[in-house]
Amino acid sequence: MNCRVNQNYLFDAYVFVSDLVRSAKKSIVLFDNYVDETVLTLFSKRRKTVSVIIYTKKIDKKLKLDLNKYNSQYDSVEVKEFTKAHDRFMVIDDSTVYHIGASLKDLGKKWFAFSKFGKEEIELVGARSN
Repeated sequence: MNCRVNQNYLFDAYVFVSDLVRSAKKSIVLFDNYVDETVLTLFSKRRKTVSVIIYTKKIDKKLKLDLNKYNSQYDSVEVKEFTKAHDRFMVIDDSTVYHIGASLKDLGKKWFAFSKFGKEEIELVGARSN
């Protein structure tokens, strides 16, 4: 499945990703180098049983503060530094990978595309912790 989202479709892009978050039953892993509080807000929509790990390029003071405040109110999100990724990926339940052309914080601001991959393509991002 491949799809394109046009520029200025901010709400549609937000709803699309919110639906992905809600679809998860056990885990979400996000690779996105540009995470801020808007990304954390999306994860407040997940089921209580769903764990979230975010891999991002840098955890600065602002993100640490946002994460601490988020984790004090919602089920915790874990954030780790990871500098090997250029593209954005969201892995749902270790079985479905979404390649997302824009950072989640910027979805809909400009034209972007996303692609869905099945279990066999997880090997592409399986080395996430190496």
